[in-house]
Formats: sequence, structure tokens, C-alpha cells
Amino acid sequence: MNWSATIEQTLLTTKANIARFQGQFPHVSHGDGKYQLVNHTDWTEGFWAGILWLSYEYSKDPDIHDAAVQSVRSFQERLQQESHLQHHDIGFLYSLSAMAGWIVEQNEDARQTALQAADLLLKRWRPSAQIIQAWGPEGDPENGGRIIIDCLMNLPLLYWASEQTGDPHYAAIARIHADKSRRFLVRGDGSSYHTFYFDPQTGDSIRGGTHQGFRDGSTWSRGQAWGIYGFALAYRYLREPYFLDTAKQLARYFMDHVPEDLVAYWDFDAPQQPGEPRDSSASAIAACGMLELAQHLDESDPERASFQEFAEQSVISMANSYFTAGSTEEEGFLRHGSYFVRGGISPDDFVIWGDYFFLEALMRLDGRSPGYWYERSL
Repeated sequence: MNWSATIEQTLLTTKANIARFQGQFPHVSHGDGKYQLVNHTDWTEGFWAGILWLSYEYSKDPDIHDAAVQSVRSFQERLQQESHLQHHDIGFLYSLSAMAGWIVEQNEDARQTALQAADLLLKRWRPSAQIIQAWGPEGDPENGGRIIIDCLMNLPLLYWASEQTGDPHYAAIARIHADKSRRFLVRGDGSSYHTFYFDPQTGDSIRGGTHQGFRDGSTWSRGQAWGIYGFALAYRYLREPYFLDTAKQLARYFMDHVPEDLVAYWDFDAPQQPGEPRDSSASAIAACGMLELAQHLDESDPERASFQEFAEQSVISMANSYFTAGSTEEEGFLRHGSYFVRGGISPDDFVIWGDYFFLEALMRLDGRSPGYWYERSL
């Protein structure tokens, strides 16, 4: 497949969207092909910033560059105001905006913003429970001891902060949280819980559950994808073999439970039948995670080729059947993403994180940017 040609088609949509969005941030669509726009009130704004940086790295287009730089400025303002940052998705927001600005341009202001964001994320650390609390204020009766698998993709901001500052504290906390996630979110068969609850005072384990999955004991496909990529990144930074083994275990489960076209249903335990929502974003994330995972396996390891081939074939499938192919009318890249099926919110729509990870996968396959989860020299 001609990866570059597909990337160039995404640029047509991105350029049109820069004019349409006027500095606001796309979130999800609602059946009309148009993105709902938000202004720094959600957890997803970083994905549009990440698309801008990836697009600029590929094209060197000055208009895209200006939009990317302006997005970082807006993230700096949000951080100064601590606006809508009372959650763990600070990593999603600032890795793909400020940290990206540092990686691409070595902009010191962007670096300082990313480090300040890492400091804010550390405020989610709960020493008694030994977790980074996902949602809600400290002591929240529902969420005070709750972790979710998505957080594995927020941890790279902390690993990176230790690399940048020489202060091991950031990475030490991230390591504890990643290890606890491995022990309690990942089941013996390689499937995963979306969330897990601990006693916030003692750290004792209580139960696994879900927020967005089919049921508490099911395997939410996007969560499974977060786990593949998150544990592969934990291995990149920490070099603990058990993180690599866990990423492999999750990847095998994902590969074994997708339908024929390799694009996952929204939950692996939901009815796998026509009309049931898919989640193309889960497959895009998983593809990036498997490409990352494959990099860390010896060439003699047969699973290296297996993960690489699966990622390539799933991206080809999405490009052939789910991609808008450079449309300047539809605002997203990847159709049939799902946000919150159980809640009835965008169950079959564009989701901006799906667009970001689809583009990241294309860039990786084209031998270009691997995204903004780590310094290129690592």
C-alpha cells in the first residue's frame, strides 16, 4: 500500500478543518460527519494538536505549523488556569501538544509547559492506595480508589519528565501505577478490565468493573488497545521484561477476537453481529501499539512479524473501508468509531482520537514520525 498517498489525503481534510475549526478543538461527531467543537473543556483536545504536529512533520506546510504552534499556546493558557484538568488525562492533552512541540522544534516554552503538566499529573497520586486516581477529587466516594486502563497512555508524560529533569520521582510513580495496572487490570487470558477499584485508604483491591464496556467482566476493545500500547511504552522506558510480556499477551487477545476485516467491535463480549457498533479507533490504537511492540522484539522472534503484519493489514482494511479518503466535506478521517455505546453518545461516528492514531499508524508505516510519546533519541 502507498502509505504516503494516504497521508497526503489526510492533509486535505486537515487543511480544510483548520479553516473550519478556527482554533477550537474537534471531539466527536453525531451522525452528520461534522465534529462537535470544544474549547479546552474535555480530555480529547490533544489529539487535534497531535494531528497538526504529525501533518506538519510530513508536509512542512506553514499554515499547519501556525495552527500547531497556536494550539500549544492555548494549552499553555489552559494549564495556567488549571481549567478542566481535574483528571488523569493530562498526559493525553500535553504529550501530543506541548511535548510534541518540544520534540519537533525543541521549543523551550513547550518543554516547560509539558513539565508543568507532569507536575500537575503527579497531584493525582494517592500514596495510601498507591495509584494515580483517574477521575474526581481526592476522597471522592465513587472514584477515590479507581484506576482505568486508559491511564497507561498518560504515563509517558511522567517517564519523559524524569528523562528531562533527572528526577526519578516522576518515573517511579508511573512504574508503580503501571505495575498495579498489570496486576489488576489484566486477566490471565490476556483480556482486560476497563477499571479497577481499590480501598483509597488501605490500597486493598476491591473489584474490576467498567464504565464504557458491555458489562463489568467484559473486554472493552478500546481499553484493550490502550493496554497494548501503554505496556509497550512502559517497556520502552523501563525495560522491565514483564511489561513487554503483558503487551504481547494483550496483543494476542486482540488479534484473536477481531472479525474478518480486523476492525474490532466496540467490546469483545458484545454480540459480534451485523449492526453492532464497531470501534475503528480501537483498531487504530492497537495498530500503533503493535508497531511499537514489534520494535522491541528480536528479529528471530516470530511474533515480531506477526504483530507487524497484523498492524499493517488492519490499517489497510481501515484505509480501504473506513477512511474518508481526503474528503473536504466530512471532517474526520476514520468512520465507524465509537465513543460511549452504553451511554448512547456517538456510538458510530468520527472520534478525534481515532483520526490521530490512524495518522500515527500511517506515519509509522511510512517510516516517519512515531508520534509524541517519547524522545526520538530514546
